[in-house]
Amino acid sequence: MPDEHGHPESAEMELGKVLSALADPLRRRVVRELAADPDGEARTCSSFALPVSKATVTHHFRTLREAGLICQVDRGNSRKATLRRTDIEERFPGLLALLVAEGARGDGQA
Repeated sequence: MPDEHGHPESAEMELGKVLSALADPLRRRVVRELAADPDGEARTCSSFALPVSKATVTHHFRTLREAGLICQVDRGNSRKATLRRTDIEERFPGLLALLVAEGARGDGQA
């Protein structure tokens, strides 16, 4: 059962939801950028400079959070996101490596 912020438990992360979340190139970009950051580093949504409205950014981050790919915490008047690297690797081994490799090749860049 998801917590009060909408983060599912690791065991509740579903492949279909994860793949659906990653189907969007902007969301893949967010996950790739977080994967390139040091483990546990938290970033604000605006730090990704996505070329969409604030409402659309909110939608993208909610989708990533509800799929279990990121953890978001409130920090005053903003939210910071961290990659759930350990949970992703336990549930879907190699997925992050595939996303990073896609970015290195330039595929799916947004």
